[in-house]
Formats: sequence, C-alpha cells, structure tokens
Amino acid sequence: MSQAILEIRNVKRSFVMGAETVQALRGVSFSIFAGEFVAIMGPSGCGKSTLLYTIGLLDKPTSGEYILDGEQTHKLKRDTLSKLRNRKIGYVFQNFQLLPRTSALEQVELPLLYNSEISAKERRERAMDSLGKVGLANRYDHLQSQLSGGQQQRVAIARALVNDPVMILADEPTGALDERTGYEIMTLLQELNNKGKTIVFVTHNPELTGLCSRTIKLKDGLLLSDEKNENMIDAAKILASLPVRD
Repeated sequence: MSQAILEIRNVKRSFVMGAETVQALRGVSFSIFAGEFVAIMGPSGCGKSTLLYTIGLLDKPTSGEYILDGEQTHKLKRDTLSKLRNRKIGYVFQNFQLLPRTSALEQVELPLLYNSEISAKERRERAMDSLGKVGLANRYDHLQSQLSGGQQQRVAIARALVNDPVMILADEPTGALDERTGYEIMTLLQELNNKGKTIVFVTHNPELTGLCSRTIKLKDGLLLSDEKNENMIDAAKILASLPVRD
C-alpha cells in the first residue's frame, strides 16, 4: 500500500461567535495516500474551508489529530508549523496570489528564500525548472500584468512545485478562470499527478470531481461520503472538444 501523506483523525474545529459556538468540523477522519488526486467538495458552510486551513497548517483543530508525512502537526508550535508548511505543502490559490511588480521567475523563487542552505544560483535553477514543468520557461521575465489568467495560475503552480512538496493543495484553482482555461489548468494538474505528485483539490463544482481519483464530500461539518473514482475523466479530452478562442 502507498504511504499515507496525511491522516486526519476525528478532527473537530469550533469557533466562538458572540454567545454562540459554531461547530465547523464535527469529527472528520480520513487518510490521503501518495499519488492520489483527491477532490474535497461540498456546499458553502459545510466545513470545506476550515478543513482546507487545517490540512494546509494554517489553522489547528480544536481536538483530534493531524499527521502530515509522518509528523504529528497538532503538537507543534507556530514556527515549526511554518517551516513544515513551507517544506511539505505547495499551495495553489483561486486568485493566484502573485506579486504585481515581480517577474514570473522571482515569484517561483519565493518559497526558496526561506531556506538559507540554497544558494542564489540553485534557487534560480530550481525556479526555471519549475517554470519549464508548467510550460512557461520562455516567460520567466514577465510581470503579472503581462500574463493571462491561465499563465498566472501556471506560475502559481510552478511556485507550488519548486520545493518538491509531498502534496499540492489547490483551493478552487479554476474558480477565477473561463471554462477552456480552467480545463487547461486541470489538464496540467492531471499531468503532474500522473508523474506521481499527490494533489488535494478543493472545489464546490461537482463537474470537476470526475477528473480526480477520489472524492470526499462534506456536509454540516461531517464527512458525508468518501468514494474512489474508477473511471477518471481525461481533462485533455474535454479540452480538445472545447472551441478554440479567437
């Protein structure tokens, strides 16, 4: 069996809002294994965002355990969590999160700046390699304003890859894109997954879950279902069927 990249064990998360306590997660348990492409989906208010922040080490559960690549994260202090997050997780956000006056190469280099053991030369080489993996090596010197939405998301994916994380966490990565560009990004994510990269993809769009190998559904802070997809849809085939933009 593949190695468990993450293990969520009876995770609960509550928030105090005035006189009321909101139970965002009410005892969620699952594992994700190396090489999986997992969609986490559900309607607004189901606990999806809270679970995302927990998986991404941006929030700690009120109770329960979260083990990332063999490390018990719920017992770690903030600084240690920050270092673990930088090494183990690559983020892709809906709105790209790029800096406006920074080149594509410099955007991708950013996660490596926190590692003093990496020289400037190696940092540049690794960033260029990541840009090559997403098909943007020839745009390394372009600013955000010189890139299309799809190209900006490719830069964000290159940035997520540069530290060779154990998992890429994608938060609605097609949400700010048109249909064709969205399928271009999903095709790229499938290609990365086919090469062995573990991807956790958060979405509210049920049409996209067929592109993943497994779907976890949440409702009212609980795990509603956890199903494997034996017939993954090839995003490249859907892309090829869509009209080409003028």
